[in-house]
Amino acid sequence: MKNRVLSGILVVGMMASFVMPVIGCTPAVEETEPSWTGATSGSSSEENTKWTPDMTPEEILATLTLEQKASQMVQSQVRSCSHVDMEEGDYGSMFSTKDEWPAISMDNWISRVRIYQEHALASEAGIPYIYGQDSVHGVNTADAAILYPHNINIGAANDPELTYEYGRLVGSDMKRTGMIWNFGPVVTDPQDPRWGRTYECFSSDLDRLTPLALAYVKGQLDEGVISCPKHFFAEGHVAYGTGEYSDGTNRLIDRGNTSGLTDDELNALLNVYKQLIDAGAQTVMISHAALEGVKMHENGKYIMKLKDDFGFSGFIVSDYNSLHNCSGDTLYENVVLAINAGIDMLMEPDDYETVRDIIVDAVGKGDITEARVDDAVLRILKVKKDVGLFDDPYLENTNPSYDWYSDYGKEVARKLACESFVPLKVGSNMTIPKGARVFVCGPAANDTGVLCGGWTITWTGYSDTEEGVEWVMYARTIQEALQDVADEEGFTIVTDPEEASTCDMVLLCLGEIPYAEWTGDTEDLSITGSLAQSGNQSAIEFAMSTGLPTTTLLVCGRNVIIDEYIDQWDSVIMCYLPGTEGGRAVAEVLTGKSECGGTLPMPYYSSVDQIGTGECWHDVGWRAA
Repeated sequence: MKNRVLSGILVVGMMASFVMPVIGCTPAVEETEPSWTGATSGSSSEENTKWTPDMTPEEILATLTLEQKASQMVQSQVRSCSHVDMEEGDYGSMFSTKDEWPAISMDNWISRVRIYQEHALASEAGIPYIYGQDSVHGVNTADAAILYPHNINIGAANDPELTYEYGRLVGSDMKRTGMIWNFGPVVTDPQDPRWGRTYECFSSDLDRLTPLALAYVKGQLDEGVISCPKHFFAEGHVAYGTGEYSDGTNRLIDRGNTSGLTDDELNALLNVYKQLIDAGAQTVMISHAALEGVKMHENGKYIMKLKDDFGFSGFIVSDYNSLHNCSGDTLYENVVLAINAGIDMLMEPDDYETVRDIIVDAVGKGDITEARVDDAVLRILKVKKDVGLFDDPYLENTNPSYDWYSDYGKEVARKLACESFVPLKVGSNMTIPKGARVFVCGPAANDTGVLCGGWTITWTGYSDTEEGVEWVMYARTIQEALQDVADEEGFTIVTDPEEASTCDMVLLCLGEIPYAEWTGDTEDLSITGSLAQSGNQSAIEFAMSTGLPTTTLLVCGRNVIIDEYIDQWDSVIMCYLPGTEGGRAVAEVLTGKSECGGTLPMPYYSSVDQIGTGECWHDVGWRAA
């Protein structure tokens, strides 16, 4: 993924000819990408299809040339592939990486998806394309989208019924934007919290993870969205210090190597995918990582288990640019390795045209058989057929189940957050007493970006306090949400340090800065470490200096180490990354309207020295009584 860049804001008047109902959206802001700047959905392109909706995928496949089939096996991204390029190449899929702020309106998303579809249908082959999106905790690049608690919260809540509703709600929002392929969920079992993708995972325990993943996928499927369990497989067991070096980046854990797992352990990890395939998952994404030194993108031994042993009839997609880190000496060799290993679609943000040409060339040279190409393309066409793209390529007859930014969606998000909060101190009282004066401090108290974490508008997300912007403008911070109910509940919020001595208690709000993937890899898990919010240390010291009873909220993407401070605090709540309703959820819990209902989804360590030893402060499933 790209490094984050806070860009300028370009406001454009972009009107869509295909408009769905909009609720709570702010004016459209266009992403500054040359491929669609100035484009409108009123294209002069005309549909040029050789197929009819009643044709089978096999019959449609028979209409395609080798070049057209190779194009179906390639996924490009918006910033480098224009809609004109789509018409000339008829690529199988598009996606986008968005690192601009603020988010794009729902109307502009609809316009974008439609423009590319018009040009795909106007191409010589005329095959509709699929738009893919990392909707990691909601449609995180769309303005006024509900951003749900991250998966680590879902694991702490451990509520499959509510997780099903969450999956369905995200699917509904995706359909409203025109995107119907979700790159998720992550079904990894992270064993080392120093990994930057820990918060994207439900749990380190497969018995907890699997029912939640199944519930989420079923919710997506029932809403008519293509799911994509990832990342296949075993990446949660990567050894610290083996992270991949590529693109000038030396990663600590991310994209590293897993080794030493027993057959039983490997089979247990594979079984998660088998259950999701049996439930109807249509696509699977391969991991950047390696297993026993073999990059998963060329590991046909395991990729083909999905197809041959598990009966998977969908298609397998590579991860972002990961093809380039296979063991071949050239891009040609890596394309051959990946496709012959069983990957059907290659996510190539920039080299999409080159990769398409390599596939054609490799078939001509006998390095890839045309039968392998036909198998890949038939799988892709079947998924497109099953999801209705050949019948309704513009999704004009789609019926999302929920309104945009719906009250029900916010209720589910808030309930999931409350159910995910884990009390960490035995015998503590977490409810604010009537009549209390509460001194609220700490950098996480007024930070929408920290509540939502990574994959929020941009890839890594941002912190309000670190960057000086209100990152998610429609969310309520912890302090704001408490202030909203203070009069009704009979307490007073105080934020002036000079008035702290007049207060009855301290609410100390600490967090990590948002991060994604390897940018969150760290050797220091302390709440005052390298990825902690810069004001954590001073807030801890000030809270201690008051001598007042202190309730501490931890807004973090993993179980950060607090051993040095735990005895100073009277109550501690791990909030993880609760999303846009997180502030209101905190207010509900602290006023006794909702229970702080979570249990640990992963072990909680007292120090990094315990990781991998079997020892921990508290194990999976624990909560303070």
